[in-house]
Amino acid sequence: MPKRVLTGTVVSDKAEKTVVVRVERRVKHPLYGKIIKLSKKYHAHDAANEVHVGEVVRIEECAPISKLKTWTVVDRIGVAKIGSVEIDEPEARAPEAEPAKPVSCTSVPTS
Repeated sequence: MPKRVLTGTVVSDKAEKTVVVRVERRVKHPLYGKIIKLSKKYHAHDAANEVHVGEVVRIEECAPISKLKTWTVVDRIGVAKIGSVEIDEPEARAPEAEPAKPVSCTSVPTS
């Protein structure tokens, strides 16, 4: 029987030689008929620690490596979508206009 191969997005790479991959699938609701997304997380073995959060990877079923790991990372499909953005414009970093000061309430004299 062939090994199952799934495609998903890496959501965690904090553990040593392990990544957590979220695999989404679309199914039709049995009563209402609407297409909904269901997701499941799989722990996969990444021997070289080369896969990072946000990348799309292909994982393959294997013999159990540990209690949770029964999948291995086969290859990377896409690069990480999440990244830091640098701002080169100095005025965008520190705006020149100071924020408005709060207006103090004055009491109205009653006669």
